[in-house]
Amino acid sequence: MALCVVLLCALVGVLLGQEQISIEECCKDGQKRGNDNQDCAALPLISGSATCRIVQEQCCVTVLEDKMCTTGINMAKDQGACDSLFTNTCETKTTKMCCDCCLLGKAAQENGIPCDHNLSVGYQCSLVSRACCVDGASNNQTAPTSQTELLNQDDNKENGDDTVSNDQCNGKCAHRCVGNDTCSCFKGYKLKPDGKSCEDINECLLGASNCRGGERCINTEGSFRCQREVSCGTGYELTDNNNCKDIDECETGIHNCGPEFECQNTQGSFRCLPKVKCGAGFIQDALGNCIDINECVSQTGPCHRGQVCINTVGSYTCQRNSVNCGRGYHLNEEGTRCIDIDECKGPEQVCAGHGCINLLGSYRCECEPGYNFNSISRVCEDVNECRHYPGRLCAHKCENTLGSYKCSCTTGFKLAVDGRNCDDLNECESKPCSQECANVYGSYQCYCRRGYQLSDIDGMTCEDIDECALPTGGHICSYRCHNTPGSFHCSCPTSGYTLAVNGRSCQDIDECLTGRHTCTENQSCFNVQGGFRCLSFECPSNYRRVGETRCERLLCNESVECLTMPLRITYYYLTFPTNIPVFTNIFRMGPSHTVLGDDIQIAITSGNDGAFFKTEQMPTGGVMSVAKLINKPQDFDLSLELRLRRYGSVTTYLAKVLVFVTQEEPRVPYNPLLE
Repeated sequence: MALCVVLLCALVGVLLGQEQISIEECCKDGQKRGNDNQDCAALPLISGSATCRIVQEQCCVTVLEDKMCTTGINMAKDQGACDSLFTNTCETKTTKMCCDCCLLGKAAQENGIPCDHNLSVGYQCSLVSRACCVDGASNNQTAPTSQTELLNQDDNKENGDDTVSNDQCNGKCAHRCVGNDTCSCFKGYKLKPDGKSCEDINECLLGASNCRGGERCINTEGSFRCQREVSCGTGYELTDNNNCKDIDECETGIHNCGPEFECQNTQGSFRCLPKVKCGAGFIQDALGNCIDINECVSQTGPCHRGQVCINTVGSYTCQRNSVNCGRGYHLNEEGTRCIDIDECKGPEQVCAGHGCINLLGSYRCECEPGYNFNSISRVCEDVNECRHYPGRLCAHKCENTLGSYKCSCTTGFKLAVDGRNCDDLNECESKPCSQECANVYGSYQCYCRRGYQLSDIDGMTCEDIDECALPTGGHICSYRCHNTPGSFHCSCPTSGYTLAVNGRSCQDIDECLTGRHTCTENQSCFNVQGGFRCLSFECPSNYRRVGETRCERLLCNESVECLTMPLRITYYYLTFPTNIPVFTNIFRMGPSHTVLGDDIQIAITSGNDGAFFKTEQMPTGGVMSVAKLINKPQDFDLSLELRLRRYGSVTTYLAKVLVFVTQEEPRVPYNPLLE
């Protein structure tokens, strides 16, 4: 019992926090701030407890949603239309939903449809629809009925001081008599039009319940109860505090596992595991029985070729298959049937290298082109094509060969690719040109490779082209051009740059990434065009460092001077070359999210010597742009201050922007004398 008391006290300490703030006080604070239309996601914490923060936020959200829904219901009752609402924001979406659902309830009442008519329009929409339907029906009742309901409300006092003896009403009252022949009802009931009977009040339909989100209101006789809206599902049960708990079917004995199985509980269900384990060659069925595995069917080729598989209990055997085949046939590799012998693929060349055609149980030969089959000697004999087709096979000369023929050409020509025609002799094979040669009919032409040009003197010698000296040579390389025999190459400054993959452009070396910088461990390296900077910063007094480039203000203890200091100081580093266009935006600053009614002001407070930069206001913050042309490298240490006025309070944010303006990419004019 002492242990339970200690645990209970510990739990209460966690829920209430170190300041002993109750959950009710947290909820009241959230409701108050919701009535003041504050942002529920950014409420000032009144306790360090996480539970208090959740209760504070949810109570605030509930008040805001109720106010939005009430606005929609009043619009439906007063204007009878919801067309002026748009669902572009969360607020108008909730307001429009309640407005539309109230119109649905009024339409049901006007058309004579019961107010408790069940429509699949959602739980909250159903409550609003029923409430507006019942409200419309009550407005159409007669005056005596309204008076009776007022009397009923007066008689629902818990002290019961106004109740008189039922004898003054001649015993006609179903619940209580209040005198003067007037009846009233107990709490949770209302008086019927007959003035004496009482009927139950549907608190769920009137929206008078206090059920939480995710709970459904269920009307009872004289009262109501709250039930979890979504069921727990199969395998779970609902506890007294509306939470879902797993049902242990094995412990409660509600499983259906047989005697051969043992029960194993899982979340929301259970499993039946067999008690008996089957040996090799057997498999267990759904009932736990061990049945034999037919290896001859379940396995692919369990036996060798020429053998037949026979299944046995728990295993299998292999038997040799004996089949006798006739001439020209032999057993297949599996030994199950006879197949034809392909004599054409045998080790003996039955057709002596000529064509062989296989037949079922036999074969026949066909001679290659250029041979004729001799039926007497059963051999293929050569055909002399030059004698049989004179002047039709070769362009110049024909020579017979075994099975074919060969063509040749006269002096000054060579045999073409087709082996029949004659082409002009290629003089370029003797290499008359210094570099490249192109053969033409009866002659040849010299030409040069890239980077060279043909000499005007002999028409055969190739001379180097100085690409760097060409009119476009100054644009070949981004920095410096060097001419070489037949080509050229580019170079970059000795420090800060390296030659790009294209071999022409100069690419900045990131000394911070490659580790070539000289910054200390307490400094951070920042790469710029052609070099780097070593940076470091310290947070001012009353600030703490929360990241590599951010400082946040500590608690002010209600100090006015402290509250005027920036809430956050963030350091940013920018770099760009000289002569960038004026009015180019280089930095944006604004809150993470905006709220309707925000007043945002941004200004450069220091570091703008020479007025090279300016700021402009934007709907969601501000931007800093270049105001004057920066034509030489220099560094700027700018301070940008953003003042945000929201809900009557002013918050200041400071951005320390270090701008490094570097020299544009350098270029060296070409000078042939330096090569």
